[in-house]
Parts: sequence; C-alpha cells; structure tokens
Amino acid sequence: MLSQLFRFYFRLFSRVLTSACIHRKATSAAEKLSHSAVKPVMEPKLYQAPPEVRGMTSLDKGAFTQTIAVPALRVPTRVLNKVMKSLKKSTIQRPGVPKVVQDTEESSDFRLVLLDPHRVSSTSSFSEAEAEALRSFGVAEELQYHELQLTYDNLKSEEVLEAVLPQGQDVTSAFSRVGHIAHMNLRDHQLSYKNLIGQVIMDKNPGVTCVVNKTNIIDSTYRNFKMEVLAGEENMVAKVKENSVTYEFDFSRVYWNPRLSTEHQRVVELVKRGDTVLDVFAGVGPFAIPAARLGANVLANDLNPESYRWLQHNCKLNKVDSKVRTFNLDGRAFIQGPVKRELPVLLKEKANVHVVMNLPALALEFLDAFRGLLQHEVPCDDNLPTVYCYGFSKDKNPDTDVVKRASGSLGLPLDKQCSVHFVRNVAPNKDMLCVRFTLPKEVLFSSHHVQAEPSEEPAPKKQKCEETTEST
Repeated sequence: MLSQLFRFYFRLFSRVLTSACIHRKATSAAEKLSHSAVKPVMEPKLYQAPPEVRGMTSLDKGAFTQTIAVPALRVPTRVLNKVMKSLKKSTIQRPGVPKVVQDTEESSDFRLVLLDPHRVSSTSSFSEAEAEALRSFGVAEELQYHELQLTYDNLKSEEVLEAVLPQGQDVTSAFSRVGHIAHMNLRDHQLSYKNLIGQVIMDKNPGVTCVVNKTNIIDSTYRNFKMEVLAGEENMVAKVKENSVTYEFDFSRVYWNPRLSTEHQRVVELVKRGDTVLDVFAGVGPFAIPAARLGANVLANDLNPESYRWLQHNCKLNKVDSKVRTFNLDGRAFIQGPVKRELPVLLKEKANVHVVMNLPALALEFLDAFRGLLQHEVPCDDNLPTVYCYGFSKDKNPDTDVVKRASGSLGLPLDKQCSVHFVRNVAPNKDMLCVRFTLPKEVLFSSHHVQAEPSEEPAPKKQKCEETTEST
C-alpha cells in the first residue's frame, strides 16, 4: 500500500516538474511535494544575463557564462536520426549548442535530445505528428532536464547588447555589410559602448573583420562620410559582389549602399543591347557596369576623383572598359558637355537613350541643365531620352512632391508624362523615389537655354544632405 502511494505521488511530482521553470534544476520528490502549494512560473527567456554585465564598456566574455536546465528526451541510439528528423522544429536552436548529448546514465544505447524550452514545456507540447512519431519509434514521452552551460559564444548579438546597454534604451545590432566591413549608425546613448558593440558585431558575424560607425552626415558633393573604426582592422578597401558583378573600392572615400542592389537591377533590366546609358552620378559603377555587360554603350561620370578612379578600375575588372567612357566632371558640366555633344548623333540614329541621375539629395535640381540643351538642333519626336531621376521627400504625398520639384526644374509640368517608383525609406518620414519620364522636346529644344557651356573643371561649393540616420 505504501509503495503504491509512493508511486502515485511520484507520478504527480513528475507532472508538476515538467511545467516548472526550466531555468531551475529539479529538486527531490520530497522537497517538491513539501512546496506543492507554490505554482511554478515559466521564465520568458532561456538566457537571463547576470546583472553585473549591465553597463560593461570593455567586453569580458567570461562574465556572460551561465548554467541553465533545458528539457530533453532519452532516445535509443538506433532511432536517433529518425527522431531528429521528426522533432526538427522542437529541438534546441542555439549557436554552438549541440542538439544531442551523452546520456546521463552514460549508456551507449541512448542519447539525450535537447529540446527548445520555448516550444516544449511538457509532453503535451508535442504536436500530434511528433507524439505519434515518438510512439512509433518506441521513445518514452518522459521529459528529463539537462544542465547546459551557456557562454558568450552561445549568445546572439542582440542578447549580449541587451544585457549590456542601459535598460529602456534602443538596442541596435543592425548594420550594412560591405565586403568585410560592417557599417553601423550608432545613436548618442550607444556611443559609450561603441567599442564593445563593434567587437560583438565582429565576433557574431563570420567574415566581418572591420566595424565602422558613421560620424557625420553625407557630403552630397562627393557622397561619402567620415567614419571611425570600432573594432578590427583598418582596411577600408572592400570587395563586393552585386547582381553577379564584382566591385572594389575604398569605402571610406566613395559612396556605396548595399540596400540599392534591387534598384540597380530594376533599372538595368530596362536597358537593351545597343542602347546608350548616360550615367550622370555614376559612383563606382553599379548602373554603368551592368548595363555595359548587357551590351549597352555607356558614358559614366562622377565628380569625386576617388569614385572616378574606382569606376575605371571596376570597368577593367569586369572587362567592359571598351564599352564605358568615363568622366570626372560636375553633373551639370557632364550634361552640358559630353552629353550635349553625343545626343544629336544618338537622336538621329534613333538609339534608345537612358539618362540615370542617382544623387537623391540634389539630382532634381540638376534637371534644369537639359533646358535648351539642343536649341540649335532639329527637333526629334522619336526616341527622346528616358530619364531616371532620384530624389528624397519628407512630404505627406512624396510622389506628388518629387514630380512637382522635377517639373519646376524642367520648366514644364510632368504630371501626366511620368511615373514614380518608391525605392526605399531612408529615415522616419523620409522616402527615396525615382521619377521616370521621357525628356520633353519642349525642354530639350527650348529657347531658354544656358547662356554659356560651363567649364569641365568646376569647383562647386560643397552641400550636405540632411541624412542623419543612415547612408542613402
């Protein structure tokens, strides 16, 4: 009778234990029964950082070590692979943590399969399919608990930073990847922890050997920004691959944004073999080089001497230097110089011409350079250039705003003659858009032309874009 009573209470204890907090090691049956009035509570997170890491500014990896208890199933070795396939959604998911460990009884016939405590708190947590699979494989549906030591290496970057930074403050682990460089935009409250943040980002992202933080707004003349190295090597020459094209450049001295990959591809796919592309603000070539690879003839320009140098380098790297003519001019000088000289021939040949103007902080203002550009030429209605002009807008109606500004620069309403494509949101309430239109002959052959062709050696006054939260 006493043995039956003992077995009854032992089964009762086992059920209570499976619903208890997974972070606590199971106590003896007698201790559990003496506290049967206390309702166990599940912890919301698997890992609870030690309080002493809060405010850490110099990374001490050992301070993050913690021992926890996770649920496990004792599985016969002969069916281990089958069980793992059946429970792939319920096994533990943690960097560097094995899903299968040695049996606690050190039997070679069994292994312990560690389970995700967020999904499995009792045997009733298994789905019908999982439970049926366990029964068919002869696995006892009894949870055990396995002591697991979590170290810094087993934590995600978000967990480390959340543990370190002040409570209630934003925790950012987001960055742009440019080859081996991770580019961050830290906020003021994160600057005291910048070196620790840089080290964590480098540790948790294989291939990242340098972490930098932007320290000023973008210079819209040369489209680059100052940065400081937070962790790793000070090698700013990056090698990236975008849409099957390889680029190399000094990231600290030119403009590059990996978030524009889709937009580059969208526009380039509109270009056909034999077309001509006039890239006014070419950068290191993300529009020009893919277009040339498709068989287009390209005139590519950039004011930044470093961008110009890397543009030429990338043309050779991708073996399209015979298809791309490069220029190191102000955008307006490029339009009123090389573009003005090329357009008459292109229009007479009825070639498709694409004009790309990707300087969103200022490009809309450069559209006036087309007014009266070919005033002495015979007007042509066929194959007038197609313009892709980028701009930022903080307006409540950004599409209407950029069209209005483009119309103002051209001196002609574009409302019914253009399309607007949303590219991306670059900051709260700030969008990047692309206005596409056929350059009106009333603009191109207008009598209101520029009085004199500008010098091809400009010295423009530097202007700065308002971008402060991330690169454009």
